[in-house]
Amino acid sequence: MIDAPEPGAPGLSNDFESHRAHLTRLAYRMLGSIAEAEDAVQDGYLRWHGLERADIDNPRAFLCRVVTRLCLDRLRQSRTQRERYVGVWLPEPLVEEWSVNAQPAALTEQEVSTALMMALERLSPLERAAFILHDVFDMAFDEVATTLGRTEASCRQLASRARNRVVAAKPRFTVDHQEGTRLTEAFFVAARSGDATGLQSLLAATATFHSDGGGRRRAALRTIRGADKIGRFYAGLARKGATVEPLWTRQVRIDGLPGLISVEHDGTLQTTAFQLEAGRIQAIFMVRNPDKLRHLLALLPESVARQVIH
Repeated sequence: MIDAPEPGAPGLSNDFESHRAHLTRLAYRMLGSIAEAEDAVQDGYLRWHGLERADIDNPRAFLCRVVTRLCLDRLRQSRTQRERYVGVWLPEPLVEEWSVNAQPAALTEQEVSTALMMALERLSPLERAAFILHDVFDMAFDEVATTLGRTEASCRQLASRARNRVVAAKPRFTVDHQEGTRLTEAFFVAARSGDATGLQSLLAATATFHSDGGGRRRAALRTIRGADKIGRFYAGLARKGATVEPLWTRQVRIDGLPGLISVEHDGTLQTTAFQLEAGRIQAIFMVRNPDKLRHLLALLPESVARQVIH
């Protein structure tokens, strides 16, 4: 047994802070919510901070176990709430800079796409944890078993079942900045004008449109499937005067995908992300639920932020 620093000692705090970003990425993948992920990591810090003595050879592995278990508890508690969710559920958007020089963090495009996060949502909490820990964070199965309190063989089965369900959701193409910008801008020009034909030319035939208003903002209550239906949907919005130019926009990367943050003409804050394949838009993910966008208010200019409806 080795002596651990006293609670509140600088060593304990510094050790934790060096792993906070890693733990937050883990918790976000587990929960699909930035706010919940930050809360889970903070709860992990409080437990770490309260240690008096510990024999911890690998602080990161220990903290991953703590945060994973906290996330599992939160997932189990939130299942009923998500089953009652109004309309389409999308994860809180994780926003990063989108530019020629800014590159995504390692594994971002492969492992944090919105489509993948939605696929993870359909897994059981244990399947989700086993897959994320092993396939995303490269944790050995013996350590996964220790974390989840299951046998190694059971964890292999959990991860295998999860992998079979989510492999189709991983983006198959890497999107460069110029292509992402071109398609994003072209889409919004066509959408704002209600040009159904122009929209359909940008969309894959099997494209899907997902919008999350959470019952708080207007959104399609079901996924819209097919380029023709998406084109007609936006043409209908234009006829109703619902596609007026926004007050403010900014090109960003959303969950690894090219997209846009915008404040619409009525003060609605929203994010729109695009999954692109072979030069066409395969999926559109729009988040309008203000409860999922509070963390983005700090990105807005002060004059624009004042116009956002809450």
